[in-house]
Amino acid sequence: MEIYNIGLIAALCAMTALIAHMSAAVFHDGIRPILPQLIEGNMTRRDAGSVAFGLSIGFVASVGISFTLSTGLLNPWLLFLPTDIIGVMAANRVIAAIGGGIWGVLVVTSLAGVNAVLTGLPIDALGALGELGTPVMSAFALFPLLAIFYQFGWKPGAVAAVVILISRLLVIKFTAIYPESIQIFVGMVMLVGIAIRKDMTDKANGTAPPDMSGMRSLFEERTKRIFKNMPFLAVTGALIAAAAASGIFAGSEVSIYSLAEAYKIEDAAAQKEALNQVALSEFMRGLGFIPLIATTALATGVYGVVGFTFVFVVGYLSPNVPVAAVLGAVTICLEILLLRSIGRFLEQFPSIRNASDNIRNSMNILMEFALLIGGVLAVMKMGSTTGFTIFAVLYYLNEVMGRPVLKIAAPAVAAILTGVILNILFVLGLFVPA
Repeated sequence: MEIYNIGLIAALCAMTALIAHMSAAVFHDGIRPILPQLIEGNMTRRDAGSVAFGLSIGFVASVGISFTLSTGLLNPWLLFLPTDIIGVMAANRVIAAIGGGIWGVLVVTSLAGVNAVLTGLPIDALGALGELGTPVMSAFALFPLLAIFYQFGWKPGAVAAVVILISRLLVIKFTAIYPESIQIFVGMVMLVGIAIRKDMTDKANGTAPPDMSGMRSLFEERTKRIFKNMPFLAVTGALIAAAAASGIFAGSEVSIYSLAEAYKIEDAAAQKEALNQVALSEFMRGLGFIPLIATTALATGVYGVVGFTFVFVVGYLSPNVPVAAVLGAVTICLEILLLRSIGRFLEQFPSIRNASDNIRNSMNILMEFALLIGGVLAVMKMGSTTGFTIFAVLYYLNEVMGRPVLKIAAPAVAAILTGVILNILFVLGLFVPA
């Protein structure tokens, strides 16, 4: 199984580095706008690689590494941001693919050693880090409500809050369904409904959405590039879905901690239900990112490595790896074929397009909030109030230093460092766990 995992991740990273070199797709949204300049010869690979490195290294060092250490699962920040850099800087396709494959092998083979070191410590920091994900799903389920507050004000938000709370209470009382699933569904329906109602009211009052017809010729030209690269993107989608179905890879900050908990469940039926919940949350997250990914793809001709992120959902729900691979390829192809239609739809409903920004902001704020609480739970489990004291010092040290570690990753990094410090204090005889 270890050989299989190494081979799968090596192939996946080789493929993502290759398509980054081809300027067919990258993972980091900030890199996509610069690639047309590379394609047209207005920027050198060295310059583009420097930009890619600067944009990505902070995410790799904080989010990518900390999330994997605290869950044992690989993630896109750890795998695909480095392959973006490798692919953009590589002199040719062969070097890009080889470099990406080597990165994949290094990541997988180093995990066992790191886990062995962490589990061998006198104070079990790794086990306690599982608490990081405890509040994640409950907090994430509130993102549609927070987006409504941000975009439409407190009155529609208050109405939505009452409806969502009542729906949660009814589900808990009368069904065995995860209440978070219903919260997300009800919240998204209300968000879309309020947005469409606003646009229709604006149109009735004579406020028309901005005319985008002048951009359509550019969109058509750039979309042709994505269509031409569809076979390479389909293979990448197949490998991503296969990795997600193998139980070694999680697609986003929303699913990684919940997925790690789901894989610990021994009862098959309970695990399947937990995976369904994770898949639903990932699906809802994907819906929120469609406007961003679609519009940047249409404007640049460069697709996202993970597409609209629905390949993760396919991987989580597939009964086995071969089925996941086929469905992953089909999913990416369908997304690409729908790109132009999605672009035309978003032209007609600017409030839905604007909701995308509010949804992403809401997700980030809630994930930061949840991981902060999870970090506190983790360090309290490691070292009670002493652990909390060290954690708080590290967390706020990062804040006053201008956040060298990204805020979403700061709780995980602080919790890991707290575990290391507590073990050092234990060896020195200065700390004894209760």
